[in-house]
This record gives sequence, C-alpha cells and structure tokens, in this order.
Amino acid sequence: MYENPKSLPCLHGFCLKCLEQHFKDKCSGDEVPCPLCREEFAIPPNGLGGLKHHFFIQHLVDARNASSASTDETPCEMCLELRESGNFSEKLPAATMFCIDCRQKLCAQCSRVHMNLKGGPHQLRPLGAELEQELVQLQRSYCDKHNDELVKLYCYDCNENICVLCFAVKHMQHKTAEIPVAAKSFTHQIDSDDQQVLALVDNIRDKKDQKDKKLSDFIQQAGKVKSEIKAVENHLNDLVNNQVALQLSEVDVIQSESQKKAETVEERYQLALVAMESFHAYSRKLLDKGRSSDVTRAASELHKRATELLNNDVTSVQYDKPHVTFTPVDMNQLKHLNLIGKVTASTGNQSGTSHFANTL
Repeated sequence: MYENPKSLPCLHGFCLKCLEQHFKDKCSGDEVPCPLCREEFAIPPNGLGGLKHHFFIQHLVDARNASSASTDETPCEMCLELRESGNFSEKLPAATMFCIDCRQKLCAQCSRVHMNLKGGPHQLRPLGAELEQELVQLQRSYCDKHNDELVKLYCYDCNENICVLCFAVKHMQHKTAEIPVAAKSFTHQIDSDDQQVLALVDNIRDKKDQKDKKLSDFIQQAGKVKSEIKAVENHLNDLVNNQVALQLSEVDVIQSESQKKAETVEERYQLALVAMESFHAYSRKLLDKGRSSDVTRAASELHKRATELLNNDVTSVQYDKPHVTFTPVDMNQLKHLNLIGKVTASTGNQSGTSHFANTL
C-alpha cells in the first residue's frame, strides 16, 4: 500500500520513503532516472519531498483504507478522540459506519449524531469491501490552497482544479469551466491518446518479433559458418590450426557484437513498452475509477506524457542481422599463407569485412 505517494514527471508513482531509499546517495538538483522507465528527472531543490503529491493514488488508498471491514480492532475514531481528551472512559466501541463528509470511521451511536446535525445530515455508508468503489466516486476533492474549500472549477490557463475563493482571487480573467464539463472533454482526449499509445505498443511488439526472428536466423547461419570452418580444419590438420582459431574468433566477435546490438534494440523496445503500458494502465484506472476532479487534475500531464511517448518513435530503431559467410581457400593455393579462407559479414545490402560496422 502506498504511503505518501509522489508523482514523477513521467507519471509513475512511488512512496516517498521508497524514493528516498532508492536515491539515498543523490542530492537536490541531481539528474536521476525513474526506477521503472529510466526517464531522467531533476531532484527538486527541497529534496524528493518536493515532488508533486500523487492525488489520484492517494485518493484510491484513502478509499481502500476507509472501506476496510469492521473488526474489534477498528475502534470508533470519534470515541477515540473523546478518550484522548479525557471525556470517554468506557471501552471503545467498534466502528461500523464511515462518514464521507468527515472521513471518519464511526460506531452506531456516533453515526446517529452525524445524521442529525443542524447543518444537515452527513453522507454515511456501512463499512466493508463493497464500499471502496463507491468512496472513489463519492469522496470530495478539496482545494490545495484552501483546505476547507471544495474544488468546483477547472482553470484551463493554469491547468489546475480551483475552488470559488481561488477563482475570486486569482482566476477571474482566466478561462474556466465546471469540473464535470472539463472532465468530459478531457476524457475524450485521454482516451484518444491512450488508443494511439496502444497502437504504437502493437507496432513495437511487431518490431520486437521481427528482431527475434532475425537474431535466430543469424545465430543459425553463424553456426553453419562455424561448421564449414571446422570442415576445412579437418583437411588441413595441424598446419592450419592457428588460422582456424583466428577465423572462429572472428565469427565469435561478429556474433557477440550483433547480439549486443540486438540486446540494445531489445532494451529500447522493453523500456518503451514499460512506459506505454504503464501510461495505458494508469489512464484506464483514472477513467474507470477516478472522479472528475482526478481526471482534470491529471489530464494536462497525461496528455503531455502521451505526446512524449508518441513522439519518441522507438520503432525506427531496428536490429539488422549481419550476413556472415565463409569462403574456403582453393586447395591448390595451399602454398599461400591464407590457408583456410576468410570470414565476412554484411548488414542489409552492404557487404563488408569481418569487422562489421557499429550500427543497428
């Protein structure tokens, strides 16, 4: 379960204490990679605690905690406050209800108090696992600057949810809309971005499969070349042992370099897939479980992140297998120093020597 979740610029979320442990040797201002997708970000001047709070994850965590089933070990929070102030001496009763307005777990007696307040009854729900999804939608979203004020509007100029006080003080000249209206338009945008990212995921997987096939074919071909070299070795016996070893080494070098390049392509594909599939999973959870305020809060950064992912055309990175062959020496030319032939390799339509170029 997340504790004090923080959001990185790539939108991946982590507990603050986990980030502090992971980057314990780093300082403010250092460029460090996301532990999941490796996209680099600068540690804020005031440390990792200065990263943006991940409100959507926090909201899901609060809903999960609030909806936990009632047990004897889950006391009424209102009675607990009374006992701490010295006004309650009896055994603490178990909580059976959850007040959405106060965000408190309450016993039956305290629940009745919340249903008969002068300002109007509060929203109360029975505790239990089935409460979690309902709380995701029902919990209110409060202003970051005015903790007691609910957010009502979305400011397009500032890309943030605001309360009425914020609007009156700072945003009157800005373009604003009610959060549900803004969320509806952003929902279409996020869904469209997600579909494009998913299409790119399919494309990358196709390229990955092509790379795997090319690498398999190359390794098989390299093995065939080794067999040809071995056949020549049998004819030349001890006379050509040194040259055989040299040519086998050349093949191994080519194969090793090609595999390294394939691994580089693999890593690029895998990192792209991690970033895009994470974006997809986060977008779907936001659209399926998030409130309108969650959608509007994340919409701008989600669109920015989707644009970054779509502009990073990782499919342009491909693995090209070298074409390696072995040309045996003419047995009539044994008097020459080159007694067994020469390993050559080529990539695509470009032929070359056994030292093939460092390109993917």
